[in-house]
Order: sequence, then structure tokens, then C-alpha cells
Amino acid sequence: QVQLVESGGGLVQAGGSLRLSCTASGSILSLYVMGWYRQAPGKQRELVASITRPGSTNYADSVKGRFTISRDNAKITVYLQMNSLKPEDTAVYYCNAGRSPGGGYWGQGTQVTVAS
Repeated sequence: QVQLVESGGGLVQAGGSLRLSCTASGSILSLYVMGWYRQAPGKQRELVASITRPGSTNYADSVKGRFTISRDNAKITVYLQMNSLKPEDTAVYYCNAGRSPGGGYWGQGTQVTVAS
């Protein structure tokens, strides 16, 4: 089993920044891909960004140039630096880790609210 613990959500004004963190523990050998997804009220969960163990990244078009994903393999932690936040970034953000994007394990979610 793998446990994912997220932190860093909160309330921020538009144009502000937040940094999310997610640390994995347990059976971590299968965690090739780690990433962040988000789900806004009434919408489907969507990929925000993902990163492989070697460091290849993938971003949703809506966050390119504003968000940066990074990973510390020694700490089994993935980060999401979110800059120039917009009200439409408001959502519950979920950490994901596994052998492929969207598979494996999920964190409990952390709320990000961007006020206009």
C-alpha cells in the first residue's frame, strides 16, 4: 500500500502563488509517475501536471507557463508551484502516484481557492 499526504492548499488572491506538496510512504517502488489533478464543482477531474521518475513533465494547456511540477525522488515528494493564479484554478487538487498517469494511488485532496 501507498499513502499520499498532501499539503499547501488555501485561499489566495488572483495573481498570487501557492505551493502544493505531496509525500508518499509505503510501497513506493511502483511510483514511476507522480502528478496533480484537480476537480472543480460540477466538473470532471482533470490532469494538471505530471512528472516521471527521470523528470519528464506534462502540463495541461491551461496551466502552462504558470505552474511548475517538480519531484524529489529521495524524499518521494512531488511539488506543484502555482503562480499567477486565476479564479478558474479554484478546485480540489489531488495528488496521484503510480506506474502510469491517473493510475495507482490518490491523496485525500487539498482545496485551492482563488479569489477575484
